[in-house]
Amino acid sequence: MSAPERNGQEEKKLSTTAAANGIGAVETVASHLHPTPSWNVADHPKPTGMEEIWRFTPLKRLAGLLTEGDVLPGLDWEGETPAGVEFTVMPVSALRDLAVEPPVDRVAALAVARSAELALMRVPADTELDQANVHVGTGNGVEAAEVFVLEVGANSRATIVFHYKGSGSYAAKYDIRVGDGAEVNLVYVNDWDADAIHGGQISLEVGRDARVRTVQASLGGAVIRLQENARFAGPGGELEQYGLYFVDAGQHIQHRLFVDHNAPKTRSNVDYRGALQGEGANSVWIGDVLIRKVAEGIETYESNKNLVLTDGCRADSVPNLEIETGEIEGAGHSSTTGRFDDLQLFYLRSRGIPEAEARRLVVHGFFNDIIRRIGVPEIEERLLVQVEKELDMAAEAMRAAQ
Repeated sequence: MSAPERNGQEEKKLSTTAAANGIGAVETVASHLHPTPSWNVADHPKPTGMEEIWRFTPLKRLAGLLTEGDVLPGLDWEGETPAGVEFTVMPVSALRDLAVEPPVDRVAALAVARSAELALMRVPADTELDQANVHVGTGNGVEAAEVFVLEVGANSRATIVFHYKGSGSYAAKYDIRVGDGAEVNLVYVNDWDADAIHGGQISLEVGRDARVRTVQASLGGAVIRLQENARFAGPGGELEQYGLYFVDAGQHIQHRLFVDHNAPKTRSNVDYRGALQGEGANSVWIGDVLIRKVAEGIETYESNKNLVLTDGCRADSVPNLEIETGEIEGAGHSSTTGRFDDLQLFYLRSRGIPEAEARRLVVHGFFNDIIRRIGVPEIEERLLVQVEKELDMAAEAMRAAQ
């Protein structure tokens, strides 16, 4: 496990840069953990690996997403738009008026610069989608870039799934705004082929008294690096963020989360879990929570757990809390990285369960608590099948090593 990122006693300022980029005069943290958002690619220079936000990233493998170039196509998408829901294709320039925030890193800035168009999906106010709205995006082996905006109206109810598969490289910027009193379940399934590269930024705004749950499942790809930012549009908003990842030999999966408690009486809970196996398997989880001075009465907790199944793996786990007011209900974080729980294995083996099966059951239990929260049976079943395949690979590796 890596040492915690330095968070220091940074100066706070009113960001004129933010105002110039169309997000208003909002308080911005002058910190290396919070790069100043900007639409200008030049404000996001090509990283060297010495920067705090890039020091965990295999830059050579991500080079295609960091290089300027021509406009790129998007993924091949399948999925139906429910009746009453608006889906519109617009010029990319419209993103500046619709986005939650500008790009915060070079990958997202280039995703905007190289996208051919903006896809906008609007769920009207007081709408209830009876079934999960599933969208499947397939990479066809080439570079792709996309920008997408989702707006869910006040008091609406919806479950929306983004399922990624195929090969190639994909840079994206997603902006999601959830209206007051709405309840939204967002599921992202990163089920890429073994050679795929995926990077980007997801910015989420939670409305007053809205309830939002997000689930990120990363079980494929060569390199995945996602920046997930969340903030609140008013008091009473609740946010739950869950994630699972299974990292194999040579694979790099990085989830970077930033929860900005910028309104009072808000709640957030983060729980990400990963398992690693094989030489060179590397996971990175960065969980940063900022509690601003105005955010009195908030409650937050973030947790990351990593299960190391074989030698040769590395799990970097960095939770951060930046607190500007003591008038809160509670704030905490935890991070654990280790092998199987000996007590759990002993309990199972003492009841006659063979060691290999006992290990399988422990891993299933480790992930099931996240998978069951998805609320989409077909996606839950698919992820359970994927976990089972990963465990078969681990068992085969153990047999070969004996």
